[in-house]
Amino acid sequence: METITLSKKLNVKKSYDVIVCGGGVAGVAAAVTAANNGNSVLIIEKSNILGGLATLGLVNLFVPMCNGQGKQIIFGLCEKWVRLSAQYGYDTIPAEWKDGEPKEPTQARYVQRYSPYIFALQLTEEITSSGADILFDCIACDPVMEGNICKGVITESKSGTEFYACKMLIDVTGDCDVLRRGGIPTVAGENFYSYFGKMITLASCKDAYEKGNIKFAFTGISGGNINLYGDKQPADVPKWSGLTVEEVTDYLVRNQHAMLENLKKTDRNSREVAMLPLMPNFRTTCRIDGDYSLSVNDAYKHFDDSVCAINDFDHRNHLFEVPLRTLCRRDYPNMITAGRSASGKGYGWDLLRVIPPAILTGQAAGHAACQAIRENVGVANVNIKTLQNTLEKDNVMIHFPDEYVPEDKTVIIHGKNAVEIEGGHN
Repeated sequence: METITLSKKLNVKKSYDVIVCGGGVAGVAAAVTAANNGNSVLIIEKSNILGGLATLGLVNLFVPMCNGQGKQIIFGLCEKWVRLSAQYGYDTIPAEWKDGEPKEPTQARYVQRYSPYIFALQLTEEITSSGADILFDCIACDPVMEGNICKGVITESKSGTEFYACKMLIDVTGDCDVLRRGGIPTVAGENFYSYFGKMITLASCKDAYEKGNIKFAFTGISGGNINLYGDKQPADVPKWSGLTVEEVTDYLVRNQHAMLENLKKTDRNSREVAMLPLMPNFRTTCRIDGDYSLSVNDAYKHFDDSVCAINDFDHRNHLFEVPLRTLCRRDYPNMITAGRSASGKGYGWDLLRVIPPAILTGQAAGHAACQAIRENVGVANVNIKTLQNTLEKDNVMIHFPDEYVPEDKTVIIHGKNAVEIEGGHN
């Protein structure tokens, strides 16, 4: 293969305590948390708005934050942002949860579908209010490593190629882009044939007008529409890792062709495409091969190094704790991740990648990074009790109450015993 050699001498544009690569909800949570701890923080986002899949990807849904029996599990920044997302845009918070946790048991789950673009504007306000610096339209390309220590990150933007130094780096690109280029072991995933946007129609506009609520103006339009579990994935359509430009392009071209074909079957004067996803609707591209990988068989287990408790968004009663070990590796002391690149296997990866756990693990990563700087240790070696106390003061549930555990601890995912699918789903 023909090669070329590039050589550039870069000045240090600026030095920070913490650099956060990626402005999805996990990244914003990490950056806000670190900045509120009094650290100098830079968050780097490749697009023009914050939120990642939660805004750009049109996955505008806080999935259930409760156990399905009326007990809230997920709090922290996620609770704040759920309420924030309902402040200036439409909301779908069930009546039972409007004023917080219900006083009586309920089967209604605590969910919220929100305006993705208004929420993106609110996330920008969250960042600027925290004092963190932000770079939009800027790509975090490569970390600069000295052995297993990250000294900072090289960026590409309108300003050209630049270098920003840091003490701690948090990779929340969603794809482990920076960590894997820095040599951290990672695991690639597979993504199904799904691509969805939002459309308005004459009928939906009429419905919204009659109900007096703009949320009813939007309806869905898809290219591929394969569900979370990959049911009916076409045999002639590949599963994409999303880790090469060729794969991303193939995914987008196939799905945009399919969406156009679906539109051709409708009356052109009766509808308009309101929003297209501005990033691939990939669920699992690449995750860190952490010191521990969460799996469905960890249901109802307590971990000494838990940084948050979470619930299963698709099934009632299932409860989990997320160990700090899923976010980092001891052999890379000043690099950590969160959200959909946290270390999970099978359905355990799905549990970590959705919005509420992404926010909570981002919050944990932000606190852990700051504490590692204070204690002058690797992020995996922070005093875990101190970290847990800090998170609890920040309204995060560390250990789920044992009284929430059902008598029958059988874990069934998509109609199958969890043991059968632990390693089978990506």
